[in-house]
Amino acid sequence: MAAENQTQVTEFLLLSFHGEPLLFILFLLIYLATLLGNSAILALVSLDPRLHSPMYFFLSHLSCLDLCYSSVTVPKILASSLHPQATISYGGCLAQMFFLMWCAGTECALLTLMAYDRYAAICQPLRYAHAMPRGLCVAAAASCWLWGLLDSALHTLLASRLSFCGAVRLQHIFCDAPPLLRAACSDTRLSRLALHAASLLVGLSPFLMVLASYLRILLAILRMPTATSRRKAFSTCGAHLLVVVLYFVMANLNYNRASSGSWPVADTLVSTLFCVVTPMLNPLIYSLRNREVLGALQKVVGGQGTVAS
Repeated sequence: MAAENQTQVTEFLLLSFHGEPLLFILFLLIYLATLLGNSAILALVSLDPRLHSPMYFFLSHLSCLDLCYSSVTVPKILASSLHPQATISYGGCLAQMFFLMWCAGTECALLTLMAYDRYAAICQPLRYAHAMPRGLCVAAAASCWLWGLLDSALHTLLASRLSFCGAVRLQHIFCDAPPLLRAACSDTRLSRLALHAASLLVGLSPFLMVLASYLRILLAILRMPTATSRRKAFSTCGAHLLVVVLYFVMANLNYNRASSGSWPVADTLVSTLFCVVTPMLNPLIYSLRNREVLGALQKVVGGQGTVAS
């Protein structure tokens, strides 16, 4: 009977910003800034040999994830805002949820890996080249993507077994696990259990590992002999820690608070910050105070100016 009810659902109704041109323009500008910033990071890491290090290798994967985050959600939000009734097909909803949660799980693992990379570089500089060889970095990054894929596949499989009754309206601007669980009319206990377990294994555990790494980094920085060395290390690690805290706080609010559905407007705001705004901020946080990235950008821009002249 549950399967019969499920086959009757062909599309979901979504919240939208129809009739609000300022929000449409805002989302469009954020999306363009996200594309420009993260594409610039990918291009610079590829073009400048000085950025061919584990830190920037992982940063390029983070930029790729941010591009995926925005491209999975924002174009649909923009398209929905142009129609009086925003809808998404059943298959499209599950696909959007799958790719979104794939990115989320991958980024949790990747940020943990980046924190370990900074720990190895600062706390064990003489062994850094042996601790983070190119082959290990590639395998570790691939493992992050695989970890996120398996986590996403589990949640999507469980969501595909849910039943929905009547005209289903999701109190959200895109498809994600919490609004789908709220809209289902079948038993969601297994899906909610999996979501809470993932919050611990995929979210909280990596966050605690990141904090442990940065605590050891902080102790190592305080033992550095010169103020210049301490300032440089604080500048780099401060940016990393800001990205980590911003991401994990937003992720926790998105997948735990949003499941309550107590205030849909707040849930939508948190999810927007998590999936739309944060991917735009990451390249800014990593590049504005990073001399190597700024130097690579100046080199590329200066080289193009030379060619043009």
